[in-house]
Amino acid sequence: MKILHLLYESKGDPFGIGGVGIRAYELYGRLRERHDITFLCKKYPGAADGFKEGLKHVYVGSESKGLTKTLLSYAFYAARFVKRHGAQFDVIVNEFSPAVPAFLYSYEDRPVVLQIQGYTGKKYFEKYNIFHSAVLYALERWAPRHYKNFIFVSDASRKRFNVGKSKNVEVISNGISGKLLLRGTDESDYVLYLGRIDIHHKGLDILLHAFEEVSGAFPRVRLVIAGDGRDRQRFALLAEAMPEQIRKAIYMAGWVEDEEKESLISNALLLILPSRYETQGIVALEAMACGKALIVSDIPELRYVTTSGAGIPFRSGDAVSLAVAMKDLLLSTHRSRMGQKGREWVKEHTWDKIALRYEKFLCQVTSGHAS
Repeated sequence: MKILHLLYESKGDPFGIGGVGIRAYELYGRLRERHDITFLCKKYPGAADGFKEGLKHVYVGSESKGLTKTLLSYAFYAARFVKRHGAQFDVIVNEFSPAVPAFLYSYEDRPVVLQIQGYTGKKYFEKYNIFHSAVLYALERWAPRHYKNFIFVSDASRKRFNVGKSKNVEVISNGISGKLLLRGTDESDYVLYLGRIDIHHKGLDILLHAFEEVSGAFPRVRLVIAGDGRDRQRFALLAEAMPEQIRKAIYMAGWVEDEEKESLISNALLLILPSRYETQGIVALEAMACGKALIVSDIPELRYVTTSGAGIPFRSGDAVSLAVAMKDLLLSTHRSRMGQKGREWVKEHTWDKIALRYEKFLCQVTSGHAS
């Protein structure tokens, strides 16, 4: 197959890369030997068309210091690219984001698959001004209904969208590297947050307040923040404003990958996902694969962590609840048992297995369109 994938976050982008981009590179890195794959990516300074990690990258849009203008420009030029060149491909995968309104549902020359990672809903109104929030909220509710083919990353996300029973829908989760299941584990002196530095989305303000409470009871425990994103400097300022004892216990590791990332997870006391809203949380799956216990917000998209026995929940957006959960798990003698349960649960979620399911669905969509 010749696959065109509209990927609004790619490696090297200064605005950062999250689960959407990581999933794409993991899946297509395993499919590139059998298929002709093109990423249609958001343009950024220094971006040049060509191959990266064996995958063809084409960059469209105009560069701007503002993320909103950059995304809207990308949406416009990506839609124009599809209209002009879409017939050269067998299938087109469109990553859904209300902030990137490409409106490809009317394109009929080739099958279009809308891939939906997660749902934000009314949380938009907590993050943006009312006009911006209203537009995003309306687009999130309205736009998906007009597509025919869907991939949802989780059952929780699938249930949040009313796409109709007649549509071609598949739930294909995120995954983990199989080698993580073989990695040994240890415990150092830190709790870990790993992910995009987006304060509101990822609940990092909640985490700071909770850690301030926890640090008094566990003065030797550090908080390691690993990742990058547009809020990195703002978060650093928030951390700097904390009392000296707390400030000295917070370490910002920056962007980590490969061995450094795996080592950070494997040696943590526990991993925390304080997100106000989320997709499925690749980091949570990776922590489970490494045999680590987790604390997650009690949103539906992360409920699999607690139902599998791999971690405990806290009330989303509640720093006091998170502090209690952190204290409980730091004192618990069951962290190792939780880690074992998580590792057992996640065995069926290797990227190798997920890629085969993903490939099969795209083939079905393509053959169905041809018929």
